[in-house]
Amino acid sequence: MSVRATVLDAERRARAALTRVLEPGDERGGRWLRELGAVELLRRLSGPDGRGAVLTGVTAARLAGYRLRAAGAEPDRDLAAVDAVGGRFVCPGDGEWPSQLDDLGDARPVGLWVRGVPDLRLWALRSVAVVGARACTPYGAHMAGTLGAGLAERGWVVVSGAAFGVDGAAHRGALGAGGATLAVLACGVDVAYPRGHTELIGRIAEQGLVIGELPPAEHPTRSRFILRNRVIAALTRGTVVVEAEYRSGSLVTARSAQRLGRSTMGVPGPATSGLSAGVHELLRGEGVLVTDAAEVIELVGEMGDLAPARRGPVLPRDLLDPASARVLDALPRTGGMDGRDVARAAGTSTDEALGRLYELHSLGFVERESDGWRLTPVPTHNGDARRGGT
Repeated sequence: MSVRATVLDAERRARAALTRVLEPGDERGGRWLRELGAVELLRRLSGPDGRGAVLTGVTAARLAGYRLRAAGAEPDRDLAAVDAVGGRFVCPGDGEWPSQLDDLGDARPVGLWVRGVPDLRLWALRSVAVVGARACTPYGAHMAGTLGAGLAERGWVVVSGAAFGVDGAAHRGALGAGGATLAVLACGVDVAYPRGHTELIGRIAEQGLVIGELPPAEHPTRSRFILRNRVIAALTRGTVVVEAEYRSGSLVTARSAQRLGRSTMGVPGPATSGLSAGVHELLRGEGVLVTDAAEVIELVGEMGDLAPARRGPVLPRDLLDPASARVLDALPRTGGMDGRDVARAAGTSTDEALGRLYELHSLGFVERESDGWRLTPVPTHNGDARRGGT
């Protein structure tokens, strides 16, 4: 048993068995688990038919389904299987259990199967989810990878679902930066899904953490993908959505995060892109627009973790004092103007205007032309022009 474990062997075995009985997010089963405890619940589901009758809120047919699954559960085999791939089973009550998952109430995971060396609870304390479309655009992949790398470089754990598209790009960004990343799977942690990400999931297990609610060898289903998203939302301090259509599992993650009081963020895209339509709808509600890792950390980090102020480049004329700027603005774009006309246009005396004009001349803003003044011509940069003609 792991040195990090604190729950009794009987409780651990019972919870491991129940991960084969209860589907992720099963609130009815979660209520039974809360009221009876894992050992007693498994006993009632595994014992003679009469004992199962005391479980309330379920039809006889549904109860028979639970009992059929319980009869086939082999927790010792599953615990040995996860140990064989360098993993472990983490339960509520363990020192490694992330207590923020308790915010899910009766939909809280029965336990988590974990691959990887780091401590799950400690990693989850400073984690951010980056999720989005599987069939993302190059822009979406670039933004997800940049966010993953930026968050990892600043000491944050990047959490996602190891799917194609945005998920994979976020994981790769974190790994490429030598940072921390965690994948939440909708299948057994010894199963590489999608198969095209076998190498990526292997790298995450070596460098970070791979976790899931389902026991070893279990396969993913559509409903399991959707229910997996609540774990991503609850585990992290906030969720960033990069590209998502109106009907998207990523938006399910974001809405779960909102219900749990976590920060919800979105990366904007083109207004004409259907892949950004769901993100824009999120931003029209309670979502916050972000464009880089610094802005994400400003929302989920500690007090004082502020993103740098954004401003355009400082131009030379921005540094002029107000009086000189008025004189400069008085000169026409083309042609010249004498000192008295400049003074009249700038609303100052002729002597003041002439003094400012000579200062502007020294700084290269204006030129003297006969008896008047004109703006210094701006050189034309035409690097695309061909030598010898057009």
